[in-house]
Amino acid sequence: MQLNTKFLPVSPEELDGAPDFVYVNGDAYVDHPSFGAAIIGRILEHNGFSVAMLCQPDWRSTEDFKKFGKPRLGFLVSSGNIDSMVAHYTASKKRRSEDYYSPGCKAGLRPDRAVIVYSNRIREAYGDIPILIGGLEASLRRFAHYDYWTDSVRRSILVDSRADILMYGMGERSVVRLAKLLDKGVPVKKIRDVEGTAYLCKKGEKVMFECAEGYDDEGFPVGYTYDELKSDKAKYAKAFKTQYFNNDSIHGKAIVEYYDGKMLVVNPPSAPLEREELDEVYELPYTRTYHPMYEKDGGVPAITEVRFSITHNRGCFGGCNFCAIAFHQGRAVRSRSIESCVREAELLASLPDFKGYIHDVGGPTANFRKPSCDKQLKDGICKNKRCLFPEPCKNLKVDHSEYIELLKAIEQVKGVKKVFIRSGIRFDYLLADKSDEFFRKLVRDHVSGQLKVAPEHCSRNALRYMGKPSVDVYEAFRKKYYELSAEYGKNQFLVPYLMSSHPGCTMDDAAKLAVYTKRIGLAPEQVQDFYPTPGTASTVMYYTGLDPFTGKAVYAPTEYREKQLQRALLQWRKPENRGKIFEAMKYCSDEGKEDLRELVGGGKPSSDNKKKNQERKKNHYKASGKAGKGRKQSGTHKL
Repeated sequence: MQLNTKFLPVSPEELDGAPDFVYVNGDAYVDHPSFGAAIIGRILEHNGFSVAMLCQPDWRSTEDFKKFGKPRLGFLVSSGNIDSMVAHYTASKKRRSEDYYSPGCKAGLRPDRAVIVYSNRIREAYGDIPILIGGLEASLRRFAHYDYWTDSVRRSILVDSRADILMYGMGERSVVRLAKLLDKGVPVKKIRDVEGTAYLCKKGEKVMFECAEGYDDEGFPVGYTYDELKSDKAKYAKAFKTQYFNNDSIHGKAIVEYYDGKMLVVNPPSAPLEREELDEVYELPYTRTYHPMYEKDGGVPAITEVRFSITHNRGCFGGCNFCAIAFHQGRAVRSRSIESCVREAELLASLPDFKGYIHDVGGPTANFRKPSCDKQLKDGICKNKRCLFPEPCKNLKVDHSEYIELLKAIEQVKGVKKVFIRSGIRFDYLLADKSDEFFRKLVRDHVSGQLKVAPEHCSRNALRYMGKPSVDVYEAFRKKYYELSAEYGKNQFLVPYLMSSHPGCTMDDAAKLAVYTKRIGLAPEQVQDFYPTPGTASTVMYYTGLDPFTGKAVYAPTEYREKQLQRALLQWRKPENRGKIFEAMKYCSDEGKEDLRELVGGGKPSSDNKKKNQERKKNHYKASGKAGKGRKQSGTHKL
């Protein structure tokens, strides 16, 4: 593995004639494999195509889009590493003041709905030229989708962008195949058989793959119309279920939607890259930093956390309902070889600004290296089962041995002082391991003072709709984590991510979570309000009030004030939130009111917490050597 000193062209002067592709990107140009634009640009270069990078162009006119002239094969368009609306707005729809993917963290350098805006400017400049859209924003909006910012169901982004082809998921396979077909002179309107892509055509055109919903009496593929999806919430939820369970390269089928006289066809997904292919992608020659043209503005902050991190896997079979990974990368886990990751560590250690610390060896979920079971390799991901929820599947293969081997190998690289793990650890998967070797190694060697984990909630009701395990599992993990930290003489902490206002979470549930934080001595400074983004089952619940997997009704807190109150309960220690606690009581049952009275003093805990608090009292008295029965309470012994 070698470090590249040459970026892809960013000006016409760096090119010898017109490029094959112009890549229009909503992020600043960072040539690092944690950035999708860098991977796509380098893999096209590796396959013999020239790519010019047009990053954060001025979209108010066509001038910047003409910078390189007309490309030989077409334009590639992406909003960047994240959805442009998420980049611009908080969960409360307030405009963000910073953009970590822009030079100097400056906001406002890309438009809202960047893929649509960029594509339409290209059409205005060049007319009928091939436009291929991709990246996270396009991937998660490939179907008609609920849009939180307008509170409406929007059309597929392919319709509104007027692009020719949409690439979804991890696009290495599809972009190379499309490039080769275009290079052979195949008209873009004739390209219909590339997996991992979507296209628009006339109703009645033959679909190249088997369709998920079959065919009607006239031979047309069965699918919902856009008018049905935007007006019928039950159909919208059913459509998502079909989309979700066909996002598998082995058993997935094509899905269609109808827009007036046109048919949207979403082909089955591409197969995930296997180990040797992933190695090749991550060992392409990257400069591994931002372009020097941004130096005067202070650089691009997004590189900071990933510059000395190693991505070792893709995909996640965790299946959290609020996470879009299953709809984008997919649930089929693949990983790089140990040798490839070691070569990357050696490269990082050779960089002049390397201080000896690998910040992360992770991915979507750090402790996944292989598919969850052997069956997946032949039959694909189970349609009606989850690997870890509500409990680990009996066929789940839990084995951290290769991950341990990987970490040990990186630790032996000359110049490496410490290897940290900062990606999400799936603690239920960890606890399912009969061996505690990885747990011990994690605590002993790979925690930088605090470990971030994601229990998200404590209420069984809320966790059920999140697709997360019982809080008892987190409690078992938390207990052993602190026991091992003490055993190794480590003063280490857990930082649990908690979420308010998720579908299924009532004010009673929020009250339970608030009392839970008090019991474990947690004072969260930051709380994540549920953010309804395209491509997640939780967003479907938020919009439709239905669980898409069961069709049953689910309560969803959608009113702004209720969301504010649920958030305030999690930060009940703040004096300014005390009044909100009393306001929240109006929305609670008697049991919930009791929980909230405990927060403000003088109340009794609900039955869910009584037993736990009694146990804590017992342990307290036992530790102090005093009998609990009949003991007089004093202010110094409040629990």
